[in-house]
Amino acid sequence: MIYRKCNPISFSLLIIVLLKTVTGYSQENKDFTWWNPATNEFPVIEGQAWPAEMKGGYDRLPQRAEKLVRKDVWELAKNAAGLIITFFSNSPEIVVRYKVSEKQAFPHMPATGVSGVDLYGIGKDGGWLWCKGNYSFGDTITYRFRNIDSKDSLYPFHPKGGEYKLYLPLYNTVTWLEIGTVAGTSFRPVPLRKDKPIVVYGTSIAQGGCASRAGMAWTAILGRKLDHQLINLGFSGNGLLEKELMDFLVEIDAKVYVLDCLPNLIGKNYSPAEMKERIIQSVKIIRNSKPLTPVLLTEHAGYTDALINPRSRGKVDSINTQLQEAFRQLQQDGVKNIFLLTKKEINLDDNSTVDGTHPTDLGMFQYAEAYEKKLRLILHEPAGVFSTTKPCTQNRDANTYDWLSRHNEFIDLKEKKSPAIVFIGNSITHYWSGEPMAPISRGSDSWTKMIAPSNVINAGFGWDRIENVLWRVYHDELDGFAAKQVVILIGTNNLDYNPDKEIIDGLKLLVEAIKIRQPAAKILLMGLIPRREKEKRIVQLNKSIAMLASSLRITYTDPGKGLLNKDGTIDAASFTEDGVHPNETGYTRMAKVMQPLLVK
Repeated sequence: MIYRKCNPISFSLLIIVLLKTVTGYSQENKDFTWWNPATNEFPVIEGQAWPAEMKGGYDRLPQRAEKLVRKDVWELAKNAAGLIITFFSNSPEIVVRYKVSEKQAFPHMPATGVSGVDLYGIGKDGGWLWCKGNYSFGDTITYRFRNIDSKDSLYPFHPKGGEYKLYLPLYNTVTWLEIGTVAGTSFRPVPLRKDKPIVVYGTSIAQGGCASRAGMAWTAILGRKLDHQLINLGFSGNGLLEKELMDFLVEIDAKVYVLDCLPNLIGKNYSPAEMKERIIQSVKIIRNSKPLTPVLLTEHAGYTDALINPRSRGKVDSINTQLQEAFRQLQQDGVKNIFLLTKKEINLDDNSTVDGTHPTDLGMFQYAEAYEKKLRLILHEPAGVFSTTKPCTQNRDANTYDWLSRHNEFIDLKEKKSPAIVFIGNSITHYWSGEPMAPISRGSDSWTKMIAPSNVINAGFGWDRIENVLWRVYHDELDGFAAKQVVILIGTNNLDYNPDKEIIDGLKLLVEAIKIRQPAAKILLMGLIPRREKEKRIVQLNKSIAMLASSLRITYTDPGKGLLNKDGTIDAASFTEDGVHPNETGYTRMAKVMQPLLVK
């Protein structure tokens, strides 16, 4: 036996390797609590339009579709494209393990895009935060998201955990999946939102080819930009505007239908007249079931070799001409609320695709930006440059209530109650009283005697800023009923973050959004109530709010004047809980100002 002296440097490297191995082993064998979304007691998989009818846990069409659609479509419907799972957790490490049934990668699309998952956190102010994961692809695919500092980034106001969204694989069938969090930490799955989804029927490009990861498909990017639920019915090579699929589409109560199928139609032996008729009939199927829902028709975005390949250019020009003619014919036939997204608006360039057809991540962003611009116009959801004009969610008061749950509860209540008056605001409105019930009620007597008799529901959400109310208005809280009046008291939580001009710009956008959704309702815009150490600023700001109300031809009132001392400071001891939130006496004074202005 030959013994060799170990080089000190080599020995040190060996120790480091062994330590890393032991450390990795200990991390791998940390105690985790595992959860299976497919067996949860309530539906949690966003992107499934028929959650109660799925044959497989992560399918996109209901089981009955197996006998009604072509086999190729049915097999592609088993791919999990566009499916998302939302949950709250304070775990410093999140593990996702799952199995898939098909090839894990394609020659032109990596395994992370075909078969990978993608995790995003939602910041305290509604921003999206991408989470880097370490992954291994084998018989079981595993993603590990370590060193998540969610206390700093996601939930500085409470220990219950940050909000996460997990995107599932774009081009593979998930047969089994579990999410693991460190034992002893909190985990809570989030029920599906109640607001209507955007429905996309399309091709491989809509399904996600060739995104580098699941969150980079244009449909996923668009979903984040608009923060709307999105049903992805992209079927690779099989988006053919077939009646069988159109019949399923109209079962979905959509916010808008997007038909983006020309890249597949171009490869079939349809005559120009047949292609035109297929487009027209697809739109009419929607119109027969959904007379008012917007329909967006999308031109072929083009092949990126078109400048050098006249054959490619000619094919695209031809099919886009058929779509334009179909669009004009539909308009002539009196079909309303249809729109066109053009090749020029999508604006791909020679860096936009992997193979001349399927987008790179750059191309996916170009698609998403074009769709966002068009859909904001269609849905009347403009966004501005200031934070007050950028709609977003929030979860700042999570120790007291759950923001998204209240949003769902409000949507259910307004559909059942059809209120005459809606009060919109932050905690000052939220914790006054009324339905939906809040965990705190500081002014129940005044509400019951002076406000409730007018058939009012309470859309106050604690810690809301103007941009959070804007999100709620964009997400169906004022849709589906005819109110007589909308009462607005919002902006005090913006005082520490926005100058007066930004607050006024946000209020202007909010009022305009409300007018579109409730055109017959009178609007009562209220000045901010005084708060300790901000009285002088609020007096000046309220003058601007009054001027805004006048310019928008709505009613203005200042219910907080009665809470002031003669010197202009707030009488906090008499009328508030804490120098900001009114007590019962303060609410009573406010109600006396407001009551004569409420519609009967």
